[in-house]
Amino acid sequence: MTLEQWRTLQAVVDSGGFAQAAEALHKSQSSISYSVGKLQEQLGMELLSIEGRRAVLTPAGEALLQRARHLIDHAMSLEQVASGLQQGWEAEIGIAVDAAFPMSVLISAFKRFLPESQGTRLMLREEVLSGASEALIERKVELAISPWVPPGFMGEKLIDIHFVAVASLEHPLNQLGRKVTGTDMCQEMQLVIRDSAIKQNRDSGWLGSEQRWTVTSLESAKHLIVNGLGFGWLPNHEAYDLIQQGVIKPLDLDVEYDKHGTLYLIYAQKETSGPATQLLANEVKKAAAEYTLTQPTASELCRKKASQTLKQS
Repeated sequence: MTLEQWRTLQAVVDSGGFAQAAEALHKSQSSISYSVGKLQEQLGMELLSIEGRRAVLTPAGEALLQRARHLIDHAMSLEQVASGLQQGWEAEIGIAVDAAFPMSVLISAFKRFLPESQGTRLMLREEVLSGASEALIERKVELAISPWVPPGFMGEKLIDIHFVAVASLEHPLNQLGRKVTGTDMCQEMQLVIRDSAIKQNRDSGWLGSEQRWTVTSLESAKHLIVNGLGFGWLPNHEAYDLIQQGVIKPLDLDVEYDKHGTLYLIYAQKETSGPATQLLANEVKKAAAEYTLTQPTASELCRKKASQTLKQS
């Protein structure tokens, strides 16, 4: 028995007959009939019965073809991967993404990439600050989304990320009844997300106070802030839902402080990057552009909500 015989049987069933299968597979009807007949002979059982002009599976044929379909699908996927590799299509792509990059944008890009990926494996590294750039420098990834463009690399701007200083509703900084000063903040526990790079650590947003807890992920920082264990800076798109839910509030700072940064898409080697890497990069750029155009800016939403909540307090 061969996989080609099962493919032929599948074509007969799906197209409704031997003549239709012959047309679909660009073969003669006699070769189709021979292939199916040989398969039945080798198995020692009838797989098809003719009802009118249609070829219909017997119960045994239905059970066997159901399993054979999985084998056929796997074989086709394997053929696509082999064809892609022959054409220079990568077997695996590594992408390092800064934690501040909106996950919804990344998912949108991945959804578009998947159907065209030809079996390419994807390795996602979630990094903080210069971690994505370091992964790029060390050639651990083919693409990086990072706020830092290393020397010798070219970065394409994706989106601007704005940050807001927040704390829980019951936090002392939200109970002052006046504007929050830098001195006030230095006297409270600040939650800082540690740079995930090993060789080039950066502190971002730390105000210099000894009262500092350091975490390794954005999610951990959010949980600690929500539970009143300190204040911190969160990307506006991450803070907005929590502000809407009434579990945290933006700090009413005494200065108009706009903390923001730009995230860039960076290739390890753009000129020699393979087709899968190029495809993924293009999908990321498209998704980021759509996000920027269609989403109301989180900065405006946060400012609006901050104004509402501060008036109510």
